[in-house]
Amino acid sequence: MTLNDPGVVAEVTAAFHEYERALMADDIAAMDRLFHESEATVRYGVGEVLYGIAAIREFRKGRGGSPQRRLGRVAIAAYGRDFATANAEFFREGTDRRGRQSQSWVRFPDGWKVVSAHVSIEGSGS
Repeated sequence: MTLNDPGVVAEVTAAFHEYERALMADDIAAMDRLFHESEATVRYGVGEVLYGIAAIREFRKGRGGSPQRRLGRVAIAAYGRDFATANAEFFREGTDRRGRQSQSWVRFPDGWKVVSAHVSIEGSGS
């Protein structure tokens, strides 16, 4: 297995930033396209635990937008050609609150998709 093939890392980095743009614009359709459409997909948020793409979509529709943030350090690691992780620090706009985000990405025939995600924020009790 090849660790951190530069081409794979570049692909996942591009997908990660595409998701970040969609998140900041509250582009629900774009976010949905980047998450694997499966009941096995999981997203743990600051205050929610979501199992399956249906629960993730329902949460996004009811959220009313994502809090704005700026990214800190982002670490992308590729394990072979079809699996990667993305880990990022972020800072909520207008505050000094730091958060963390982790995503597991898998290459499917229709592109890179998040299969598992977790978000936490310092001082949130999470």
